[in-house]
Amino acid sequence: MKSLLITGDRSGSGKTSITLALAALLKNRGTVQTFKVGMDYIDPSYLSAVSGRPCRNLDNFVLGEGQIRNIFLHGSWGADIALVEGVRGLYEGAEALDDTGSTAAIAKVLDLPVILVVSAQSITRSAAAIVKGFQAFDPDIRIAGVILNQVKGGTHREKATRAIEYYCGVPVIGAIPRMEEMQLAMRHLGLVPYREGAGRGDFDNRIRTITDIIGKYVDLDRLLALAKDIPSRGNIPEPVTAHDLRIGVAYDEAFNFYYADLLDVLPSLGASVVQFSPVHDQLPDADGYIIGGGYPELFVPELEANDRMREAIREASRNGTPIYAECGGLMYLTDRMVLKKGWQGRDTEISGAMCGVFPGETRMPARRVVSYVEGTSAQDCPMGAARFRGHEFHYSEVVLDDPATRYAYRLTRGIGIKDTLDGAVINNTLGSYTHLHPVGSRDMFRNFVDCCRNRS
Repeated sequence: MKSLLITGDRSGSGKTSITLALAALLKNRGTVQTFKVGMDYIDPSYLSAVSGRPCRNLDNFVLGEGQIRNIFLHGSWGADIALVEGVRGLYEGAEALDDTGSTAAIAKVLDLPVILVVSAQSITRSAAAIVKGFQAFDPDIRIAGVILNQVKGGTHREKATRAIEYYCGVPVIGAIPRMEEMQLAMRHLGLVPYREGAGRGDFDNRIRTITDIIGKYVDLDRLLALAKDIPSRGNIPEPVTAHDLRIGVAYDEAFNFYYADLLDVLPSLGASVVQFSPVHDQLPDADGYIIGGGYPELFVPELEANDRMREAIREASRNGTPIYAECGGLMYLTDRMVLKKGWQGRDTEISGAMCGVFPGETRMPARRVVSYVEGTSAQDCPMGAARFRGHEFHYSEVVLDDPATRYAYRLTRGIGIKDTLDGAVINNTLGSYTHLHPVGSRDMFRNFVDCCRNRS
């Protein structure tokens, strides 16, 4: 199996569009397995779609080295090519003086060659200085090649390429011209999720255009020649654990922020998964429910209109059925969602009724929060007692009315719902702004499944 990592010299270097196109192009040469560095849902939705296999996340802030290697090997079963997309710049991470949470950390754990995407706008020889600095910063990182982006023309490409190859001793395997067509559609928390955009003519055409451009300006043969050969792992093994309960997982255009490993972890704990749509469906019979993040604020009228779903979730919570909700799911469990005047170009403030599990409301927009999270959970909650690491990523504020609201999470890093308190609990329902990785927090998901099992 050929394996390599694509990273950038900074955020905005173009690595996401480039990696997306490379995954689509390489699929013509074999089975491609993609990975994304960092705690992110949206980039993986694109990589999953073009590769035809679920993209998996790798992050050494929330995962140990053994867990990272296991996810990489398990995800790569049956693949011919493993392609890892980095996060932000190569060395950006959670801390200033070590590589925790960075792309560099994943490159070292997996011993992967790195292709560095350099934004070459308005520079030529200085591009070599950038690459040279990246090489010298950490000698344990193997920068195997460079892709130049934002190149103006032939002279620009030639000068930057000659400088990098002469001073840095690595090949430039692509030089992509400055083109507006290379930009993907954005939103307040990043890219528009693939599920939401797919099927729209303008969206699909943009993906095809980006792929065609990269295919024209990046040498795929030279790219693969720089990859590391890892022994093939054969076919993905079938799970052997017997399933003795069902867990409903909300999945539709409003709720789709999940890590692919969740669909491995839950069955390994004895739970079969049934997906349902809070926008379109009735609530299925299950022993417990998980409502992940997403963009429920963009579907307030549709969510409000499905009153049978909202009433069923409220009744399930009252009856003690375990419910675990992250971020968008937490927002959905409040009494109402309020979108302020001016938000997304609205002329007036609008409000929509939600499930009413937690007395209070969600307000949009609010302060933008993007942060790693650390904390502990209480024993008497559906996720059990544990130390955990995760992340929070939202542009909303949840204001709970009851001053006696119980919070199961105490954060030592991050903000949570209120003053480092997170994980609001009522009955067997827990709602949090904290997103957990199902492998890094496997014991918490085991506790949730056990809670469902003991309740059923």
